Amino acid sequence: MNEEQFDVVDEHDNVIGRAARSVVHAKRWLHRAVHIFVLNSAGELLVHLRSATRDEFPLKWTSSASGHVSAGETYDDSAPRELAEELGLAAPLTRLHKFAACEATANEHTVLYVARSDESPTLQVEEIAAGEFLPIPEIQRQLDESPDRFTPPFRMLFQWFVEQRLSRIP
Repeated sequence: MNEEQFDVVDEHDNVIGRAARSVVHAKRWLHRAVHIFVLNSAGELLVHLRSATRDEFPLKWTSSASGHVSAGETYDDSAPRELAEELGLAAPLTRLHKFAACEATANEHTVLYVARSDESPTLQVEEIAAGEFLPIPEIQRQLDESPDRFTPPFRMLFQWFVEQRLSRIP
C-alpha cells in the first residue's frame, strides 16, 4: 500500500511541496487537517478515544472525527470524507474557524467544522477504540481535571468552541 501524501505548507498555508505522511511527521513540517465536532439534538458532543495503534496521541480522547487533508485536496473536500470514514456519517457541515499551525495543533493548519446528527455512528475500529456523546459541561469538567487524557489539538479547539458559545448553534 502506498503511503498517504500530504501537501507541505508554509506558515501562511501556501503549498510549498508534497511528502509522505511519515516524512512530514518525522520532520515536523507544517501540513493540513480537519476536525469535526458532531453534536446531537440534546447538545451533546461526540468525542472518541484514539486507538492504541495510532502514531500520534494513542489512547487520548479527541474530536468526533478528524484527519489530514490529503495532497491536492481542500479542507472542504476532506471534512465530509473524514466524517464518513471515521464515523460512517453523512451530515451537513458548517465551517467554523481556521486555526494556524502551531505546536498545539500538531503543526497542522486546522479547520474546525460542526455537524448535527442523531444518527448512531459506526466507529472505524482501526482508528477509534471508543466513542460517546457527552454534555459540554462534562467534557469541560474532565478537561479541567485531567487535560492529558485529551489530545492537544482537541483541547485548543474545544476551548475556542466553548468560548464562542457555539454549542448553541441551531
